[in-house]
Amino acid sequence: MEHRFMGYRRADGSFGARNLTAVIPSVICANDVAQAICRQVQGTIGYFHHQGCCQLPVDLKRVTDVLSNLGRSPNVGAALVVSLGCEGTDHQRIVDEIRAAGKPVELIQIQELGGTSRAIQAGIDAAQRLVQQISGLQREPADVSNLIMAIKCGASDTTSGMASNCVIGYVADKLVDLGATVVFGETTEFLGGEHILAKRAVGGENSPVGRKIYEIVNRMEARAKSIGEDMRGGQPTPGNIAGGLSSIEEKSLGAIVKSGHRPIQGVLDYCDRIDGQKGLWIKDAPGREPERLTGMAATGAQVMLFSTGRGAPQGFPSMPVIKICGNPNTYERMRHDMDLNAGRIITGEAAIEEVGEEAFSLMLQVLSGQMTKNEALCYFGSMDVFCLGPVI
Repeated sequence: MEHRFMGYRRADGSFGARNLTAVIPSVICANDVAQAICRQVQGTIGYFHHQGCCQLPVDLKRVTDVLSNLGRSPNVGAALVVSLGCEGTDHQRIVDEIRAAGKPVELIQIQELGGTSRAIQAGIDAAQRLVQQISGLQREPADVSNLIMAIKCGASDTTSGMASNCVIGYVADKLVDLGATVVFGETTEFLGGEHILAKRAVGGENSPVGRKIYEIVNRMEARAKSIGEDMRGGQPTPGNIAGGLSSIEEKSLGAIVKSGHRPIQGVLDYCDRIDGQKGLWIKDAPGREPERLTGMAATGAQVMLFSTGRGAPQGFPSMPVIKICGNPNTYERMRHDMDLNAGRIITGEAAIEEVGEEAFSLMLQVLSGQMTKNEALCYFGSMDVFCLGPVI
């Protein structure tokens, strides 16, 4: 049986699930201009973050890398970079790297143009040109081996580890077997289960990949301890506890189920892209959605499967986020936000494999153009870049 979706072929050989013009402010100070442009021009989305100035060099490079990679996403057909003109990020590198990927890209600078109103007008004109330039592209068949799928869980309860995470794990295994790429992470939620993941590393627990898994968990714990706190003070969250999760270890054991059972090929840093790698990969990133989803989209993922028990409704500007709900009560209460009811596993109405096949089929439909519920509601504006150092 063929497993294909209808995607937009890009110059680099990848296939996009969407054909969007991204408006990319290079610094927080350019957000308002970028937002005004997006409000006016249909077919645009914006990456409205809070970084880009008065940060340490490591973080300025980090923000530049992430914004560049977001602009190079297969789901982005063209990009408009909005610069203030004096920011710490390298707006010209963002432009150059997106252009090198074969995408139409333009740059406007607020200070050079003479301020806000003139920049908004120039940006509207540029965005209109870009949208029109790519609007005639047609979808064509793409084998599922071209897919990079991101996975995430949020607003978890006991049903997440028992149902919706199991469904995502089923899809993850199937995709790896079909030659695709799957990326998971949330280093916060490896705590207490990192030894299980390390044993699945290519080469075993004591291999470079296995040791790297232990390293990122220890580093995450050390970051909390450096300001006199313990990870367990914030994990599990109050909502997790109300949903029946008693400890971070219990939460982690449920969370890692969504990675399936295949060998872990390696560990990506937060800014890294997938560049032809296949199989199952970890990305070192936090659990909070705005930073986590940004990091996953920056890998080049065309779609995300998102497991929830208590109900997390938000998506991401350029990456469709399919919400798979493990709690049947939450699904009924939030059915306008949840895409698939995995709670039928809890009630005994369906098996994991059955709902897994439904999730796989839905994913192919979304990749081919069907909107997720958060896309239809325009609930996808929250994003940000995970930084390491202080604002200075």
